[in-house]
Amino acid sequence: MLRYTVVNYHRRAFTLIELSIVLVVIGLIVGGVLAGQELIRAATIRATISQIEKYNTAVNTFRVKYENLPGDIPSIPATKFGLAARGLYEGQGDGNGRIDGAWANAPGSNYGVGQGMGETAMFWVDLSTAHLIDGTFSTATSTTVPPLITGTSRSAYLPQAKLANNYVYVWNPEGTPLNNTLTSSHNYFGISAVSSISSSCTACMLSSASLAVSEAYNIDKKTDDGFPLTGKVLGIYVNQTNSAINLWAGTANSSTAVAGSSTTCYDNNNNIANPVVYSLQTNDGRNIACGISLQLQ
Repeated sequence: MLRYTVVNYHRRAFTLIELSIVLVVIGLIVGGVLAGQELIRAATIRATISQIEKYNTAVNTFRVKYENLPGDIPSIPATKFGLAARGLYEGQGDGNGRIDGAWANAPGSNYGVGQGMGETAMFWVDLSTAHLIDGTFSTATSTTVPPLITGTSRSAYLPQAKLANNYVYVWNPEGTPLNNTLTSSHNYFGISAVSSISSSCTACMLSSASLAVSEAYNIDKKTDDGFPLTGKVLGIYVNQTNSAINLWAGTANSSTAVAGSSTTCYDNNNNIANPVVYSLQTNDGRNIACGISLQLQ
């Protein structure tokens, strides 16, 4: 017996118009996601700028009321105004206008990038005590070396930045390789990914770049000149291991040709005649290669 199989050659498939509509919808979804990510990044940058502006306002309010910078205020006026006690040595509240850290309760133990003890640590304690900033900072002292600061303990010494996984700290170029380039009378807010702090300098403050190049550039452009090594906003951050101080998030200067890479925050596009600029030409500035410092106003 013969059997016949009927094949249906008229199964319905997508038409070109339907496929076009699907592709348009997918394009709109992808475009919306990318646009949303850009909006989130832009909002985070605005929030970061606003955070530093609020800290600058708090510093100026403190200076008017107490006639000294927070952290740098000497012992006698600090006691008079009910602020935490100060030490006797440099970097513990000496009123010289520089906000230094300290690594021991002894003379000559101050250094500009030190954290966890001394004026850089007391900076946040003073602003908190004066109710000029959000958050409570009361753990640090001017004279006592704290234990190794890691994990959640970091938030007792430093405020978290609006940029995720970053902290804000105060530092000064005094005693650093940048002292010949930057004026040590200028203090800076630094923003980077702080992993640990040790005032005894067995490990010092370990920190890494965690800003995209485009993020650092946009913060710089919106508040300063848009160049990483000039002006009041710099594409540098503090990372100190023992006596080695790394403040540069890239390598470029007037006598060296440096090309941008996935790890450079800035470069001169491999031409010594070019100015140093943020490495936006590499991966459209999306590489995580920057920390940033903003001059305390």
